[in-house]
Amino acid sequence: MAPAAAAVPWVLHVDLDQFLAAVEILRHPELAGVPLIVGGRGDPTERAVVSTASYEAREFGVRSGMPLKVAVRKCPEAVLLPVDFPVYEEASARVMEVLRGMPGAVVEVLGWDEAFVGVTTEDPLGYAQSIRAAVLEATDLHCSVGVGDTKVRAKIATDFGKPRGVFELTRDNWFEVMGDRPTIALWGVGSKISQRLASHGYQTVRDLADADEATLVAEFGPTMGPHYGRLGRGVSSATVDDTPWVARAHGREVTYQTNLVEPSEIATAIHTLAEQVVEDIRREDRACQRVFLKVRFAPFFTTTRVRKLGEPTLDPEVIAQTALDLLAALDDDRPIRLLGVRAEMVPPEGGYIDPRTTGRGGPSARAAGTGGASEQATPDG
Repeated sequence: MAPAAAAVPWVLHVDLDQFLAAVEILRHPELAGVPLIVGGRGDPTERAVVSTASYEAREFGVRSGMPLKVAVRKCPEAVLLPVDFPVYEEASARVMEVLRGMPGAVVEVLGWDEAFVGVTTEDPLGYAQSIRAAVLEATDLHCSVGVGDTKVRAKIATDFGKPRGVFELTRDNWFEVMGDRPTIALWGVGSKISQRLASHGYQTVRDLADADEATLVAEFGPTMGPHYGRLGRGVSSATVDDTPWVARAHGREVTYQTNLVEPSEIATAIHTLAEQVVEDIRREDRACQRVFLKVRFAPFFTTTRVRKLGEPTLDPEVIAQTALDLLAALDDDRPIRLLGVRAEMVPPEGGYIDPRTTGRGGPSARAAGTGGASEQATPDG
């Protein structure tokens, strides 16, 4: 008789399938099986982007972050619905409550639709299936679960399990599954980083795993260089931390349905954003120490600027004037399509958790404001 498997620590990544679309289908059962796009105010004539597309819509090439007007051209028969933040937040809270109720689970929330679950078990795949069943029973929502021995591996494994499945990715099968894939397939490697890696001959995950650390340090610095090398090997923290996430900053941005041209209307818009940001940081009870300005000029040129304040403040006038000074320094009078103001707060007592060492991220952020639908998209599971 073979000995029973030993219980060991595992990291599970739980990701709700097509979350926003799935919540909308629960509200509107007649939309099941229909191409569905959630984004902005549900109006493709406005400037807004896709927040989530149902799997049926994705078959037509619709993706998160795509302008609604482009999405409709790709899938003319799709049903469009506006984003309804309170409903999604409520659904997310119910899912996270289910996860926290799983036996032995430590839950680290990453956003509306995803979380890490740490558990010590001898049957991680069985535990993952029990999570899927519990979430479905309590919320009528389907999820996929990645099982790993590190956070990076668990996170990446989820994509192989989608939709409605479970996949295990560990040191034993990492290179078999990931070795020949491009570096952009790694969590935390986007198109720009992958291009910089490719310029040194690191095209695949295996290339990156074997990369010369000195080369990575020269390209990305002493912290991020080795970090990318570890990503190539699937190495990261395996500690799931249920400490509440603490925001570093709060920002608001608006894509305007009509371009801003007059200095007075630009100033009014920035003051409105600054006041909204101050409302957010007041709830954190931490003052602003740096002001970020994001501006997108017509047709689609985007730039950001930042300035450290002489002393931290909760005064919206100071934040607005700093943003206006940053805009004036650009010396660009083109019409403005989008404005964003972001306030980086003074650190909390004890500092922040470093996401590079823990794998932590913050809850899915959302931009908001008056005057138009935001172009910031939510995760597309």
